[in-house]
Amino acid sequence: MVNSQVPGSGSPPRSCAGCGGRIADRFLLFSMDRYWHTRCLKCSCCQAPLGEIGTTCYSKGGMILCRNDYIRLFGHTGACSACGQSIPASEMVMRAQGNVYHLKCFTCATCRNRLVPGDRFHYVNGTIFCEHDRPGGPLLAGHLPPLQSNPVLPDQKVC
Repeated sequence: MVNSQVPGSGSPPRSCAGCGGRIADRFLLFSMDRYWHTRCLKCSCCQAPLGEIGTTCYSKGGMILCRNDYIRLFGHTGACSACGQSIPASEMVMRAQGNVYHLKCFTCATCRNRLVPGDRFHYVNGTIFCEHDRPGGPLLAGHLPPLQSNPVLPDQKVC
């Protein structure tokens, strides 16, 4: 994202990608190959004005996101913590300790059974174990929260 001054009168007027209006303000933003009024470039989730909170923004699945919402929705890289492949914005994910996984990749390291929302699990040094294969014995009831899922459906707000 680049914050720059609107060029002089010799340049053609710019249209805002957010509102479609002419940009006559003193400053404009250039992000994702488009121009924006500073007030129009906002996070799709939290509506934070992106020009005011930093010099970077993220785009995935047609959404424009601040850093915090991008990480919350897609992890630090936007990739599955197990397989390293990209996670599409329309796909449901599983989360553990700030890491994001494809549903198919959220499996016990020992028995390879897929864990689903409501299952209890143990997370040891980035490795997922089901209730029965936890290193050190069975899990005591009530010690770990159920899995978190984040349904992200196409054409639906995800925040």
